[in-house]
Amino acid sequence: MFEAFGQALIRSPLFQGIRNEDLSSLVKCLLPKRLDCRRGDYIIMAGDALDSIGVVVTGKAAVIKEKVTGERMVMTILEPGDLFGEMVAFAEEQPRWPATVQAQDDSTVLFIPRERIAGTCGENCPWHQILIRNMLRIVSERALVLNQKVNYLSIKSLRRRICVFLLDHYKKKGQTTLKLPLNRNEMADFLSVARPALSRELGRMREDGLIDYHLSTFRILNIDALQRYAE
Repeated sequence: MFEAFGQALIRSPLFQGIRNEDLSSLVKCLLPKRLDCRRGDYIIMAGDALDSIGVVVTGKAAVIKEKVTGERMVMTILEPGDLFGEMVAFAEEQPRWPATVQAQDDSTVLFIPRERIAGTCGENCPWHQILIRNMLRIVSERALVLNQKVNYLSIKSLRRRICVFLLDHYKKKGQTTLKLPLNRNEMADFLSVARPALSRELGRMREDGLIDYHLSTFRILNIDALQRYAE
């Protein structure tokens, strides 16, 4: 299994600090279950029992939250190496996953039982303490991301919301050309705005010389103006 998905696992924050040559043995110890999905398949549904942590190893998946009105909101896009389920897997005896995860491409996911991460095994593997530290760091970082999502939704002006969103990606990448992991529909869902309204505002921002874009690639043309709108 490691031979097939080694590169994705090496990139995963769950395995940070573990040597490549040790990772193959660790994966065997964790006893992951493999799930192969086609584009559009549901990997897990909101309300399903979840006692494992999912790791996307090929393809791409979206974490989706449905509002009471039936509208879908994309919480995040998962790429190879990304995790899901870590926020609830250790919460209680039979935690329920609060969102839906849907494959955006043909994808493969590995589900790692929570007890294999938090516990120890009979082989006295030296990596479990590293896994636990990594998991604590990941959960803390996820909490910060969720707080950021709340910040986006609290911004009433659509232009300001877009500017803050693009500036956040600019700060992460350190460059003005951004390849976002979201298509236009997913970006609209993530920002909780109708797709036509998002497209209109992006068009106005391009006319105003703030940005240029093609598909999911954005180029910030006037960083100072974006920062003023974001204030």
